[in-house]
This record gives sequence, C-alpha cells and structure tokens, in this order.
Amino acid sequence: MTLTRDFKDTVMARAQSDPEFARSLLDEAVTLFLNGEPETAKLILRDLVNATVGFDELALAVEKSPKSVHRMLSATGNPTMTNLAAIFSTLKHKLKVEIQAHAVSIA
Repeated sequence: MTLTRDFKDTVMARAQSDPEFARSLLDEAVTLFLNGEPETAKLILRDLVNATVGFDELALAVEKSPKSVHRMLSATGNPTMTNLAAIFSTLKHKLKVEIQAHAVSIA
C-alpha cells in the first residue's frame, strides 16, 4: 500500500519551500476574490496563512483573536474589507510582493 500525505500538508510544505508557489497562491486568492469567488479565495488564503505567517501573527496584525481570524477565512466566514486589507497587507509583507490589479476589456 502506498503512503500518501494529506493535501493540505502537501500545500503547506510546498508553500514553505517554494516562494514562487506561495506567491502564486496569493495571486490566485486575489484573482478569485476580484472575480466573485470569495469562498474559494478564503480557503486558499487560510492554507497560505498556515504555511507562512501563521494565525497568531496574522491575528496580531488584524487586531483580532486567532480564532476570529480562523472563522474569517473559513468558507462561510465574512471578513470585513478592513480585515481583508490587513490580511493581504500582512501576506504581501511576508512574501515580499506587491499586488496589482488591472481591468481589461473583454470586448
């Protein structure tokens, strides 16, 4: 029987060892939020937070309890725009990236 690793453990290990992968997760989460898929975006952010800053450090940055931040980033969580901005700011700083959004014509 082949041993397998849990998917979340695999994502966490990859994000910790591969900065480009971590940046790609952040990019995907931002894209999903901007395109109307917040549930999936929050789950990706949750995995990225686990792999990078951790919920305790993020909670300090957003001035909330770690449990509250966990709830915010659940599929049914409802973070405010202020909290989302703080989450993205913390992750940008940790990953040493800037986030840029561009509107493009679809016509």
